[in-house]
Amino acid sequence: MSVKRSITIRGHRTSFSLEDEFWAELKALAATQGVSLSQLVAEIDTTRGTERNLSSALRLYVFNHLKKLATENVAT
Repeated sequence: MSVKRSITIRGHRTSFSLEDEFWAELKALAATQGVSLSQLVAEIDTTRGTERNLSSALRLYVFNHLKKLATENVAT
């Protein structure tokens, strides 16, 4: 189930909908990268372009990160 979440990025509030699994992974990625959740979301927001919404961009960011990890694990 998708849950609507709000966060402040670059001084303004924005909302997006994410499933709990994506939310948990996004928070873990921010912690691993040593940045706040707001900083990570802001970074993803600035690189997403205009063709996709923030919710989709966040899901794809998590997906691509996990895909990269899976590929690296197969290679070793």
